[in-house]
Amino acid sequence: MKRTTFITIALVVLSNAFGYAQNSSVAQVKVASGTLEGSSTDGIFKFLGVPYAAAPVGKLRWEIPQPAENWKGVHKATAFGPRAMQKFIYTDMVFRSPGVSEDCLYLNVWTPELKPKSQLPVLVYFHGGGFNAGDGSEPRYDGTSMASKGIVVVTINYRMGIFGFFAHPELSKTSKTHASGNYGLMDMTAALKWVKTNISAFGGDHEKVTIGGQSAGSIAVSLQMASPLAKGLFRAAIGQSGSMLGMNKPIERQQAEQLGIKFQADAGKANIDELKNIPADELLELSRKPGAVYFPVIVDGYFLPEQPVAIYTKGLQADVPLLAGWTSAEVGAGSVLGKEKPTLENYNAAVEKLYGAKAEEVKKVYEVANDAAVLKVATELASDRYLGFSTWKWTDIHGKIKHKPVYRYLYQQLLPAIKGQKDKYVKAVGAPHSSDIAYALGNLSLDKVYAYTADDFKASAFMQGYFVNFIKTTDPNGAGLPKWSGLQSSSPKVMYIDADSKEASEQNLKRYQFMDQLYYH
Repeated sequence: MKRTTFITIALVVLSNAFGYAQNSSVAQVKVASGTLEGSSTDGIFKFLGVPYAAAPVGKLRWEIPQPAENWKGVHKATAFGPRAMQKFIYTDMVFRSPGVSEDCLYLNVWTPELKPKSQLPVLVYFHGGGFNAGDGSEPRYDGTSMASKGIVVVTINYRMGIFGFFAHPELSKTSKTHASGNYGLMDMTAALKWVKTNISAFGGDHEKVTIGGQSAGSIAVSLQMASPLAKGLFRAAIGQSGSMLGMNKPIERQQAEQLGIKFQADAGKANIDELKNIPADELLELSRKPGAVYFPVIVDGYFLPEQPVAIYTKGLQADVPLLAGWTSAEVGAGSVLGKEKPTLENYNAAVEKLYGAKAEEVKKVYEVANDAAVLKVATELASDRYLGFSTWKWTDIHGKIKHKPVYRYLYQQLLPAIKGQKDKYVKAVGAPHSSDIAYALGNLSLDKVYAYTADDFKASAFMQGYFVNFIKTTDPNGAGLPKWSGLQSSSPKVMYIDADSKEASEQNLKRYQFMDQLYYH
């Protein structure tokens, strides 16, 4: 019998005489697995390191996520759980979690209310990191600011790299799903099921869930929309920089399984059981050594029945409102030019190397008149190839196939100077990948790297305001914000987000339509 989720609140005001803030307290809630004890500061309740699924270790390595085990007594939820197995890959990631572990399926909840009748809207946010790094403890994902605006925020950890995407024919043969791989994506679905069952204890409404994410997290949102396993678990979606509908498509299961066989041979193991018995840290090292097999998202026939673009074209994806966009300089010109200087000659040579017979067409669309224009145009081409086009394709096809509103943005607020330095981090080229996260979630004050200005906080107020409204009502428009017309309106517009945010017609449509013809026709 499903347990009735109910709430027990225990508030303990701590005296200043003991060195604690007067407004600090602890709180208890009961969820399906047992009682949780979190903390509260300045009116926001936090429950950190909450197990939402069984530890995927031992026999559960490379298995679909299983329900969290029940516990007796009170489970302390006052510190972040360990992050998934990973190497330190990205220098912009700051973790508040204690370390890495294969036992990583934990989530975090921030809420302004602990009353089931509050029925607050919910944001479940998936972190980025290329499905190989990151976790829900990063300060830029902190839920305090969004919670202060009446939203229950959930961040999660999920399996990554070889732990989250390894496929092998022996695994597929023994699985009840007749598939393997995509475990990290199924972890996210399991977290959404946990939210559906338990979020009322935190004041949330399971009928008002929005899923969101950035980079790999945004790609994951596009995949949760495509998967039949996640149907009915959310009512709206937010994507920041990326979808699975671009030039980097999922590979087929048979191909993924062959990669698994190759990895097994390279590891010198006779069968899948021997691979399952390799200690997690050793397995991580094997998977990250130079030349090691890479494990991507898979068309596994279970979580993902077919290619995402086919699912979206047929209208089989979740019929939900979508708000998505990308940054104006997702990746640098070096992604096109390599180590060569930004000259017209080097640009032409790079395009010819990348596109061969199609190079002349590319140069007409991404036209460069002289050396001075190379850096900007090469950045635009690199950014479109990286994540810009895939996000455009996602919003374009969803808006045409489905009838729910679709809102597209381009984020273009330049990062300020690094503290102690005078120059802009990105000089007039554009807003780099991941720079928008702290702005969107209202967390500039938690970032100790950049010297944010009044304009930065103004841009953040715009972006967070749109996100808050969309999460609450599925419409980003609201008081104090410039009007944002959806793509399906009589006059479709794109919101250009910065300190002077405003909507305007799509300025780069020719580029995206060209990319669409190049990759899908």
